[in-house]
Amino acid sequence: MSTDRYAADVLGAGARAKKQPRVLPATSDVVAEDPLSGFCGAVVGCSSSAVTLEDRRGNRRNFPLAPGAFLVDGQPTTLARPKSGPAGPQRSASGSVAVTGLRARTARAARIWVEGIHDAALVERVWGHDLRVEGIVVEPLHGLDHLPDALADFGPGPGRRVGVLADHLVAGSKEQRIADQVSGDHVLVTGHPYIDIWQAVKPELVGIRGWPDVPRGIDWKTGVCAALGVSDPTTMWGRVNGAVRSYRDLQTPLITAVEMLIDFVAADGGDQVG
Repeated sequence: MSTDRYAADVLGAGARAKKQPRVLPATSDVVAEDPLSGFCGAVVGCSSSAVTLEDRRGNRRNFPLAPGAFLVDGQPTTLARPKSGPAGPQRSASGSVAVTGLRARTARAARIWVEGIHDAALVERVWGHDLRVEGIVVEPLHGLDHLPDALADFGPGPGRRVGVLADHLVAGSKEQRIADQVSGDHVLVTGHPYIDIWQAVKPELVGIRGWPDVPRGIDWKTGVCAALGVSDPTTMWGRVNGAVRSYRDLQTPLITAVEMLIDFVAADGGDQVG
C-alpha cells in the first residue's frame, strides 16, 4: 500500500495559520519596546507610518509602524494609528499623569530610604518621574539593621520626614520589630512580604515559572542563581532589571508600599535643600 506524500497541500486552507501579533492603537497609555534597539518608552505621537516613543529620561525616537515590530507587556505587537479623537494624558512608568516639560523640583529635606542599590534602581526605574515632580531623593540603607542609627543621625521632624521601604516586612519578623521600634509621626516604615525585591518582579518576565525556594541559611540571591543555573547575582540582576518597564511588571504589594511612601513624604511640604 503506497502513500502519496505530496498529496497534502501545505499552502492550502488546511495548513495551520501562523499566529498573528495583536494590534493595539498607539495611544498615550501604551509603553512599547523596539526589540531590535532595546529602546523602550511611552507613545507620545503617531502618524500614518511611524510612532514616536519617549523613554523615562525624556529621549525620543521614531519607529516605523511595521507589523509585529514592538513588544508591549512582553508580547509581539503591531501598533496602529489610533482613530481620531481627543488625546489622553501621557502616563509615566508608574501610571501617573506625566508632567510635560518637567524640570526637577529642588530636593526636599525629607527622604525615602530603601535597603539596597537594587531596591533604589527599581524604584527609580518605575517612579523616577514622580520622585522628580515631588523633589524626593531615594537613598540605599544597605540593610535595615542600620535604620535606628541612620534615623538618629538624620533627625526626622516637621519638614524632614523619612519613608522606609523594607524587604520581608511580615508579622513576627526582625524587620517588623525594627519598624515598630522607629515608626512615628515623621517616620513611616512600610514594605513588601518578599525576601528580596527581585521577587516583586513578575517571574514570567524574567523567563521563569516562579522564583525558587531557597533554604534558610543560604544567601537568597546566591541560592536563586544556583537553582536557575545562572553564573552569578550580577548576571541575574541584569535580567531582573532589564525586565521592568513599568508598574505593570511588579507585584501589587511593592506598588502599594512605594505609593504610600511617596504620599507620606510629599504630604509634609517641608524644607528644601540644594
